[in-house]
Amino acid sequence: MENDNLNKLWDIQVNDISNFNPKDIITKAKKQRNSQYISITVLSLTVVVLIIYAFYYAFNQWNTFNLGLIFMISSITLRIILEFLSLYRKEKQLISMTQKSYLAYLKKYYKTRQIINYIITPVCITVYIFGFYLLLPYFKVYFSNGFYTYIIVSGGISLIVVIVIIVKSTINEQRYLKQLHK
Repeated sequence: MENDNLNKLWDIQVNDISNFNPKDIITKAKKQRNSQYISITVLSLTVVVLIIYAFYYAFNQWNTFNLGLIFMISSITLRIILEFLSLYRKEKQLISMTQKSYLAYLKKYYKTRQIINYIITPVCITVYIFGFYLLLPYFKVYFSNGFYTYIIVSGGISLIVVIVIIVKSTINEQRYLKQLHK
């Protein structure tokens, strides 16, 4: 419904942007929004699992294990908050702007996203890895060697999956930005 109204509004405007029509912009915005929803969902599930684990097994006493969990939870939570803020701001602007001004806004938006993708996200990943590293000595003491190895392997695989999703999202955003500059 919202897209139909935008199409009507943008179709009646003078189209001096030769590379994009309203449907192209809306399609790209939807595709990018869906990838953001996937990222937010995966990150949120990770935070929920960590929080459940933290309240179920940890936090009985303060130690580096809890510090590691807090680093992991806070780094992912920061990334989720940034994704929600970014998503909300973009959708809010979509409704209130003309096609030309929205295209200009998208260019600025994706340039701002580069700060998140190239500065904040690596910091979040580093903090997450450091938090995971703080957990390992406790896992080694409390679990068997086989389960400890499983934790390291599954933790590494999970981290790789999350990084791949983030990198893929970043590549898509870069692609959108390049298309907007054509």
